Amino acid sequence: MGVLTALAILAGLIVVHEAGHFFAAVWQGIRVSGFSVGFGPVLLERQRRGVRFALRAIPLGGYVSFPDDDETSSFPSDDPNLLRNRPLAQRALVIAAGVLANLLLAWLVLLAQGLVVGIPAGPSASPGVLVAGVQPGQAAARAGLQPGDRILALDQQTVAGGQEAVADLVRRIQASPQRPLQLRAERGGRSLNLTLTPADQGGVGRIGAQLQPFGTETFRAPKGPFEPLAQANHDFIALTRRTVEGFASLVTHFGATASQVSGPVKIVEMGASLARQGGGSLYLFAALISINLAVLNALPLPLLDGGQFALLLLEGVRGRPLPERFQHAFMQSGFVLLVGLSVVLIVKDTSQLPAVQQLFVR
Repeated sequence: MGVLTALAILAGLIVVHEAGHFFAAVWQGIRVSGFSVGFGPVLLERQRRGVRFALRAIPLGGYVSFPDDDETSSFPSDDPNLLRNRPLAQRALVIAAGVLANLLLAWLVLLAQGLVVGIPAGPSASPGVLVAGVQPGQAAARAGLQPGDRILALDQQTVAGGQEAVADLVRRIQASPQRPLQLRAERGGRSLNLTLTPADQGGVGRIGAQLQPFGTETFRAPKGPFEPLAQANHDFIALTRRTVEGFASLVTHFGATASQVSGPVKIVEMGASLARQGGGSLYLFAALISINLAVLNALPLPLLDGGQFALLLLEGVRGRPLPERFQHAFMQSGFVLLVGLSVVLIVKDTSQLPAVQQLFVR
């Protein structure tokens, strides 16, 4: 059930992203020919009001298609309702709507957490921070940390519980690049004393591990109608800042951070783990992945929304569209890049799943 829940959340976030593009176009009277979730062969298809809605076999994204891209379209090339014939501002809104939809959804999910689950009440009844995942070859793995370990103390200071304890531990690690830290951890009821030396990535300590609260975090009822709003704003800003910093670190320190990039398999595995915990974990997971989708799609790379937005900006600067040959080459190179990266990440993440590793051990 955990895996199915995580898959449903991931699929829902993709649908919301594409729905942003779709409704931004329809709202402006722009013709739309298709709405697809996934890529590849069609599993399920419906035709409504001239739009082909399709569920496809490869769940690695989705897309909204326009008659502009169809050479067999019956609409004349000068049709004012084709996307390419609309003013730059209207086309920019269609392109940006997917990112905006994911950001808005993330904020609404965090608001729903405050209204439904409650406001985080500080440290949970279970102190310590759980090591949910470890990147091979990184500082955490070299120190001997394993998934499932519970960090109880850092440099003789006891680690509390809850999200704040995770944030505090991360801050202390980030402030200690190349400095040995003494950890006291627990594994299967046994106490462990480990030495952890964070790697130095641009003056910031990194250990290559996924950390989350141990046990179930406690929540309390909101003190007033505005507290969930304030909490949602605080969490949204914090998650967005961390996500942007993560992508910036990938660009500026690619060699050191590339191994920490995760694909859909790892995302589903993490979501399944959080689904089994219950409580507010799934809300945070959905918001975090939605923000990651927004930031990723905003990057100026081919096939992503940011890449199309960059082409639109160049068109605005030039005063006329870029040559179609250049645009096609730009998009085709992005397709090869993204498909290749997706395959690499799926293979890497699948090979790190405990069940797969046990097969090789046997």
